[in-house]
Amino acid sequence: MANKSLTEAFEVKPKNLNTSNVKDYEIFNDKSLLEELRVKIVQNLIEENIPSDELLEDYINNEIDRTLTGYDLSTLERGHIFNLIQNEIMGYGPITPLLEDNAITEIMVNDPNEVYVEIDGKIVKDETVSFINDKHIIRTIQRIVQPLGRTIDAANPMVDARLRDGSRLNAIIPPLSLKGPVLTIRKFNKKLESIDDLLRRGSLTVNMARFLEAAVEAKLNIIISGGTGSGKTTLLNILSGFLGEDERIITIEDAAELKLHQKHVISLETRLTNYEGEGEVTIRDLVRNSLRMRPDRIIVGEVRGKEAFDMMQAMNTGHEGSITTLHANNPIDSLNRLETMILMNEMEIPVSAVRGYIENAIDIIVQIDRLSDGKRKITSISEVSGMKDGNITLKEIFSFKLNGISSDGSVMGEFGVYKRKPLVYEKLARKGFENIKDIFE
Repeated sequence: MANKSLTEAFEVKPKNLNTSNVKDYEIFNDKSLLEELRVKIVQNLIEENIPSDELLEDYINNEIDRTLTGYDLSTLERGHIFNLIQNEIMGYGPITPLLEDNAITEIMVNDPNEVYVEIDGKIVKDETVSFINDKHIIRTIQRIVQPLGRTIDAANPMVDARLRDGSRLNAIIPPLSLKGPVLTIRKFNKKLESIDDLLRRGSLTVNMARFLEAAVEAKLNIIISGGTGSGKTTLLNILSGFLGEDERIITIEDAAELKLHQKHVISLETRLTNYEGEGEVTIRDLVRNSLRMRPDRIIVGEVRGKEAFDMMQAMNTGHEGSITTLHANNPIDSLNRLETMILMNEMEIPVSAVRGYIENAIDIIVQIDRLSDGKRKITSISEVSGMKDGNITLKEIFSFKLNGISSDGSVMGEFGVYKRKPLVYEKLARKGFENIKDIFE
């Protein structure tokens, strides 16, 4: 029987036994035996040249059959091992269960025995998943990115890609990574969130939500600022929900993550260079093109380079109600970053003119942060109030003041609103949004 596949040997194909959801201890009394067999089979597979997909299943069957010769295992046990190996080789490898866990928002593989995940905003080490060696990690990365038309090897040691479900993958291997291959996956949230979800989590107050809804509907130009993983894209998606059904909306992203419910939405996505180093389409290219598409709104997933100039130009030339995000630690820093990105265009524009350009374009800056306890909060909503001594001035409308840290590590603080009518209130009132007047009284 050693030369037969599992299908021939047991007359039932193991992968059809539906054992993928059965816990290990329900099948194997000896967990060390399961790990020993898994390691042994995968080690053999990654050391060899695995054939093409159409021959892969038989190859795995034969390898499992050969390795398990001499072990007294039931059909169910063998079927469970087959599922494990199939995930390791044909699926997303050991991280398959992590990708299927909706509570996990990010997966970080630092080395074969060092896998971290983010749950509820906190990063913790996962003790259930490991790789055999560095080669196993690289083989898994190759397996994930190959169907996407991407590759990773010594000649191309870095890859940035979007998975089929919208999750974002970044991988970097030696010689660029001295530690060994490193894999990071930011999972795509399949559940669309709403402003009510943010309210339930205490990310903002009801009055802040009312103000932001009015600001979007009144077509104020809004910048969402925050650090990595702070929830900028989620907030952008939620604010986009306030856009009108009768508006023509164009979204521009590196990786399409925005899910707008409106009917008249045109989604544009950048394209990387091909193997010949040609065919790249950048955010800037798409912003420029969108201006010729008769947009009512332009939503840019993230501004990070020369496209900042084109975005400001759109905001200054009648395309009101544009919304975008950028990486910054606070509202003032976001203005400085915008200025720097515009100056990257190497045009003969004085700094004073650039600042005037930004001051005329931006109405509101919304700062969102991930606090030390992992919770996300909108810590500031500021308005661009003018120029003073050649610098752009900001006035805070809402804020979150940190009071301290509790004994369990939770951040303590309170939201506040400045009891004065912001300058943008006049713009809101002119467009019929006077129902938020009570907020500032």
